[in-house]
Amino acid sequence: MSDATLSPLPSADRPDVAARLREALLAASFTADGLLDLLGAPAYAALARSETVPALRATRGDTPLETLVRLFLLQQPVPHARVEEFLPVHACVESGWLARVGTDEVAATVDVRPYGGPDGEDWFIVSDLGCAVGGAGGIGSRDEGVVLGVGGASTTLAGITVRTPVSSALDLGTGSGIQALHAARHATRVTATDLNPRALHITALTLALSGAPAADLREGSLFEPLRHDERYDLVVSNPPFVISPGARLTYRDGGMGGDDLCRSLVQGAGERLTEGGFAQFLANWQHVEGEDWQDRLRSWVPRDCDAWIVQREVQDVTQYAELWLRDAGDHRGDPAEYQARYDAWLDEFEARKVKAVGFGWITLRRTAAEPVITVEEWPHPVEQPLGDTVRAHFERLDYLRAHDDAALLAGHFRLAGEIVQEQVGMPGAEDPEHVVLRQHRGMRRATKVDTVGAGFAGVCDGSLSAGRILDAIAQLVGEEPVSLRDRTPAQIRLLVEQGFLEPTS
Repeated sequence: MSDATLSPLPSADRPDVAARLREALLAASFTADGLLDLLGAPAYAALARSETVPALRATRGDTPLETLVRLFLLQQPVPHARVEEFLPVHACVESGWLARVGTDEVAATVDVRPYGGPDGEDWFIVSDLGCAVGGAGGIGSRDEGVVLGVGGASTTLAGITVRTPVSSALDLGTGSGIQALHAARHATRVTATDLNPRALHITALTLALSGAPAADLREGSLFEPLRHDERYDLVVSNPPFVISPGARLTYRDGGMGGDDLCRSLVQGAGERLTEGGFAQFLANWQHVEGEDWQDRLRSWVPRDCDAWIVQREVQDVTQYAELWLRDAGDHRGDPAEYQARYDAWLDEFEARKVKAVGFGWITLRRTAAEPVITVEEWPHPVEQPLGDTVRAHFERLDYLRAHDDAALLAGHFRLAGEIVQEQVGMPGAEDPEHVVLRQHRGMRRATKVDTVGAGFAGVCDGSLSAGRILDAIAQLVGEEPVSLRDRTPAQIRLLVEQGFLEPTS
């Protein structure tokens, strides 16, 4: 496929027009909050699923905001004379944001979707027409170089990314530019790469229309566009991770066999990080017969990097094939062609002895210490954004790595915020069968503890050392203090590692 049927893009060399267009959009309340007020929650949510009928019904009037929704979100031509009242139409037509339709109407050449930044910023994500979101309804174009807007994967990665101020950030496979846009808030310098030159063009439009600084845009695959000596404090990527038989769509199909693209991305990231720098990716990985999936992922981690890998979902090969066939809209085409493509996916998985595919997050951090690799499955609900939770996870690793059991007992801890204790047992029983500590923030973990662990966590307020608390508990339960000090550090270490207890120093 080619870009032959994709619309010509607006000029990326006219920041003055982008600034004027942004000003006009904001004046008309064409923002995330403005859309919610206009459309109402059900129609707004439907629009995020690429369902336009509720929004069409809600924009039958003639206000500037309703007209802009029809123009930029619903791809409806609007009267030239009407939109000229609140948009710089001549400049927008001249620079390619709008195109004339007939004698008296104009239409948008790209999808422009309001997007609320984490601190209330009014941003705009540019994408190809009809491709603002993907999902079960299928994308709006099957052209190889099509550029999507914001989907669930985009917002997931944005939410888990560590947002500390950094000198340099790298967005690999930038697409519509949403990760580069987020990075521009806290990075002095942002570099964005993509194999698709159309994506780089659209990223430039997204940044300009959002009022963000321009990024250093480079064409090429993965790390290829970088100089050998370039290092970054933050690397992020929502790569074309789909494990597919071939490379039909640039935005999703990596063109390498199996999960090799994700493996190459992870393995190559370590040497691109500064000391203490983070690399954060979304990825898919194969579950191969006779192989432990956790061992597979551990083998990807570059040396000199800590890693936290979280598997969020697993799909069998039929579910996986159906998901991505629907994503491309193949289910709406010729049934025989759909069946042939479905067969090709299953042939590919059978040849590789793949029984399922996992999806999740991979976070690396460059370290000079002995690396720690954590691989876990956590399919349960979490509370986004998780950037601070991810950063705290690695800070706790540093603490535990630097403290042996004796130092741990000398340390002071406090119970993390919004932890509740649940006691599970038969009604009327004198003692519970077990005690569960549960987080209501971040990863929302739950962990079983014994009565000593529950009592220890309950009194941790930072005032007493862990050893003194255990001595007091030993006196209460009639146990030798030395014995309790010997067997409890492992439980304390786990509670610290999972974020239930926080060192006060």
